[in-house]
Amino acid sequence: MNGTAPRRRGRPARKAADTGPSAQQKILEAARTEFAERGYDKTSIRGIAKAAGVDPALVHHYFGTKDEVFAAAIEVSFEPALMVPALLAGGPDGIGERLARYFIGVWENPVTRAPLLAVIRSALTHEAAAKVLRTFVLRRLLERVAEDLDVPDPTFRAELAASHMLGIAFLRYVIKAEPLASADTEQIITMVAPTLQRYLTEA
Repeated sequence: MNGTAPRRRGRPARKAADTGPSAQQKILEAARTEFAERGYDKTSIRGIAKAAGVDPALVHHYFGTKDEVFAAAIEVSFEPALMVPALLAGGPDGIGERLARYFIGVWENPVTRAPLLAVIRSALTHEAAAKVLRTFVLRRLLERVAEDLDVPDPTFRAELAASHMLGIAFLRYVIKAEPLASADTEQIITMVAPTLQRYLTEA
């Protein structure tokens, strides 16, 4: 025996720089950039791997399919594991304002906005992108908020809230309709918060 552990089958040979959280982070950052610049349809696993400086098999190993890489790149923008507890921490009172402030804040940040623009645009023409948007924004974010608030019809309420916020995102950031595109964020939050509050709390 030479003391060297046998290499596991089914995984690519990797350099030290291609392993661990740093490799995953490089892949996610590259994916966000690729999806933002190229859109869903023209982005490939091979292109993401090239931009990240890793083997394409490593992208598959960490994330699986292109759809799953896409979903992971979007999740980095929203950080639901951190933000959902923060949104709910104050209870029902003020949940509409907190949700509006959080959502607008994500879109106002150029770093997190870029991949979200990609998913919004791609969802209009590609079912896979639309599925990511439905699954992530509705199921993993808004529906969790509604369920934790213990109100009737949480799915319906989450869909109403999602339609409101995604409509604002589309008009403000995608087609840049005025005067919404140039409106102050505090003005938008003030106008939107009461409606979200009603969707998520009123019996």
